Amino acid sequence: MTNIIEMRGITKRFGAVTANQNISLGIPANTIHAIIGENGAGKSTIMKILYGFYTADEGEIVIDGVARAIRNPHDAITLEIGMVHQHFMLVPPMTVLENIVLGAEPGHLLKLDVKTAERKIRKLSDDFGFALDPHALVANLSVGQQQRVEVLKALYRGARILILDEPTAVLTPPEVEEFFKILRRMREQGKTIIIITHKLNEVLALSDDVTVMRDGQVVGNVATRDTNAAELARMMVGRDVLLHVEKPVARPQNAVLEVNNLKLGTALNDVSFNIRAGEIVGIAGVEGNGQTELIEVLAGLQRAASGTLKLNGNDIAKLSARQLKELGVAHIPEDRHQRGLLLDFDLSDNAMLGTHYRAPAAAASGLLDRAAIAAKTENLIRDYDVRPPNAALPARALSGGNQQKLIIGREIGREFDLQPKLLLVSQPTRGVDIGAIEFIHRKLVELRDTGVAILLVSAELEEVLSLADRLLVMYQGRIVGEVDPATVSQEELGLMMTGSKR
Repeated sequence: MTNIIEMRGITKRFGAVTANQNISLGIPANTIHAIIGENGAGKSTIMKILYGFYTADEGEIVIDGVARAIRNPHDAITLEIGMVHQHFMLVPPMTVLENIVLGAEPGHLLKLDVKTAERKIRKLSDDFGFALDPHALVANLSVGQQQRVEVLKALYRGARILILDEPTAVLTPPEVEEFFKILRRMREQGKTIIIITHKLNEVLALSDDVTVMRDGQVVGNVATRDTNAAELARMMVGRDVLLHVEKPVARPQNAVLEVNNLKLGTALNDVSFNIRAGEIVGIAGVEGNGQTELIEVLAGLQRAASGTLKLNGNDIAKLSARQLKELGVAHIPEDRHQRGLLLDFDLSDNAMLGTHYRAPAAAASGLLDRAAIAAKTENLIRDYDVRPPNAALPARALSGGNQQKLIIGREIGREFDLQPKLLLVSQPTRGVDIGAIEFIHRKLVELRDTGVAILLVSAELEEVLSLADRLLVMYQGRIVGEVDPATVSQEELGLMMTGSKR
């Protein structure tokens, strides 16, 4: 096929760090092309160069056989290139239509032509099966619907080349299937789609071709039909990767956490369960059925309306997040940017969050012991393979997977002298590559085997089925069943998650 895009000899440096090194790749027209690699491999950077967020230090970009200068996103949009980012750029109080036309308003300054915009949006929505109401508030939409708004924004501006960065990271399995149908329909109607992802099963199910990156370079280009998950993982990481969790049989002991009749508005309705030392209890459910509120109540970030919470037999219902941390409750939040990190602070500052008031982070004088913090952070970075290994970098300079490893190291590592007894972990591998997933899963199993009680919430069914020793299912704020993850089928689990079976 004819390549609609060719990137030749692209190199991009950020100070002493080379993000892309002499990258050359071609993308055929009217295909779905996957770009995969570990976090920090340079795949988002190369696509941001194509979209004009960054300018390459060396190399050229050829679109439709003609070398083009893409200095900013406006240049890319003029060339009919659109990009949907992993973290959506929508204004929640505004409508779907208002978000889509923002910056490309029809009509003139004194009078916007809203009717023309609405007709165009409805036609695009119908053509590609988006099923969106132009007058709906974005704040009231599901995550999957918000993503469709982002795609419609690009199509409204005339995109025929669409770049999607981790497009399924926040979608439920049904939303993923529906989104794939939309992407295939777009390909049939002449669009070229580039997907940046780490989910190998989705790459194999959706794409036509795959480019594999490692350490800022292209290490392989293959037709999807000629490869498999094990080969792709080996190319990404440079070694064989365990694609399934290997763990010994759990040996649970005494109950660490006991939850009884927990209620919180309409989010939690009479929730009761327990977690024992040395086991992982998973919670499966479509997002928005109370999992977030449950974790936040247990972490001390919200106060339940009623019910009892006991940690090792002691009432903890009214304790603050700091008091719970002192008792050994660790929390890995579902949104690492909102709850987990201070993005403009360096890695040392982020590594001591939650323990900054006590030794070893704080000296006897009450001031921060910067030397101790630096030494502890260096150990954490080494033990949890955080890349690049530079404690002076701001957290936002790390890829999503390395941000996640930093949070996990802070919460379950012992560098800052807090020993977890209960770990609350939500979406531990969201937006994380295959090598980091293997690493995180191994750390969770190791922690379990030291006697820590773990509550795991994940939208990835394969993850909860492979990690959990017991599996609870939540629907509309209730626990609707407990199943054995070793024997339950995904079909049965899906019925429970949608309330069809208890």
